[in-house]
Amino acid sequence: MSTTEQRVAVVTGGARGIGAATAVRLAAEGRAVAVIDLDEANCKDVVEQITAAGGKAIGVGCDVSDEAQVEAAVARIAEELGAPTILVNNAGVLRDNLLFKMSALDWDTVMNVHLKGAFLMARACQKHMVDAKFGRIVNLSSSSALGNRGQANYSAAKAGLQGFTKTLAKELGKFGITANAVAPGFIATEMTKATAERVGMDFEEFKKGAASMIPVQRVGVPEDIANAVAFFTGEQAGFVSGQVMYVAGGPLN
Repeated sequence: MSTTEQRVAVVTGGARGIGAATAVRLAAEGRAVAVIDLDEANCKDVVEQITAAGGKAIGVGCDVSDEAQVEAAVARIAEELGAPTILVNNAGVLRDNLLFKMSALDWDTVMNVHLKGAFLMARACQKHMVDAKFGRIVNLSSSSALGNRGQANYSAAKAGLQGFTKTLAKELGKFGITANAVAPGFIATEMTKATAERVGMDFEEFKKGAASMIPVQRVGVPEDIANAVAFFTGEQAGFVSGQVMYVAGGPLN
């Protein structure tokens, strides 16, 4: 594939927050973008934002933890946009609780979306990347991978994604495919807003408290993560693989 051809990027969990910012950024980089979310209707705003700016995008409804839905979604993307050679595994959910309160369903739900979803999407897309002799896979990890109270499931899943990323880098590198992970720190999104509400805090105060513990003295925004993803998915990043980039405003310890 010539580098002048338009690459096709897939962003899971792309309807809002980090996923939406990433989809918009990759479109600005000249990519055609498939915005995947559980409900296709929720992708409409992001798709319209991209197309209004002159880009090319489609919304795709898909439960990334469902094998048949993933295979169907990737086949549709290949047919409507072209072979997907950039994959951003961003879809995620929270089911926070202390270990003794955490149900097996809470555990399974988080593992299925984060880990199984990333596995199914990567497996479905890699065949197109191998054929193109080019691929970029970016998995969204988290600073919670280092451990976080009340997030045994989420922390384990996000740590697992780092091992998954390094393994993909080793397996797929000979085909011109790189795999990297971005691990956000505190990012102001609907998800962190919901966390503030759950613990009974005003979101602005919640962000202020978080910022006070971050070296750059502010919380992150989705565009901060999109910038990192844009680097890893770029044509010039072919010698960077198997890496985990913490985008957290400074060292975490």
